[in-house]
Amino acid sequence: MAEPEILLSRGRYRARLAAGAADVAAAQSLRTLCFRTGGTDSDPYDSLCSHVLVEEKAGGTLVCCFRLLLLESGGQLAQSYAAQFYELASLQAFEGRMAELGRFCIHPERQDADILRVAWGAMTGLVEGLGVKMLFGCSSFAGTAAAPYTEVLALLRQRHLAPAQWRPGIKAPEVVRFTAEPPQDTDAKKALQMMPPLLRTYLIMGGWVSDHAVVDRQMSTLHVFTGLEIGAIPETRKRLLRAVAGRL
Repeated sequence: MAEPEILLSRGRYRARLAAGAADVAAAQSLRTLCFRTGGTDSDPYDSLCSHVLVEEKAGGTLVCCFRLLLLESGGQLAQSYAAQFYELASLQAFEGRMAELGRFCIHPERQDADILRVAWGAMTGLVEGLGVKMLFGCSSFAGTAAAPYTEVLALLRQRHLAPAQWRPGIKAPEVVRFTAEPPQDTDAKKALQMMPPLLRTYLIMGGWVSDHAVVDRQMSTLHVFTGLEIGAIPETRKRLLRAVAGRL
């Protein structure tokens, strides 16, 4: 196996690129644990992507992973995983490199916030090093029922919809359209806490979402298309990410 490329080392954790088939298989095993109840979580996109592993330095236990698919421009969006579920014609006009972030997961028994920080720090280094102008992907909620997320989806519609020029259209056969108004007793703080950590981080950075969620029964999730224009990230947030990534 090739020597692994360390992307970031902070505290108890390090992030590195997968160095061969065994590393990809380890990532697939963690994804299976996080996303599925049976069968190995693998698909044809795995062979097209770079895979990032976040491990404990002591012992090398895998605690987080994700994959990145690099696209030269919006004209290549048909090659992306998300294109199976969303109509992305509006985004095809985007000029500049794009990267699809996929299969992001943290071991369900690990609650350390530093894992997410190291993962985003490594991602920041990759995105800047590759000259990526937009990061996008599917942010997943557990389960296929929309009822538990009524307040969350309403909050997304109110505050975080994609700009009209980039907004994805409906393509999947089963979707949940966001309601126009949340319930009267909506608790915005609680709604934020119910969001997947990845989605919260996207939104903190200035990211946006589609106006509907896709019901993915194969993965037993609801997911929303999520985009982040790198140039739109507030400077204070950029400095924080660069500090974590060691790029100041």
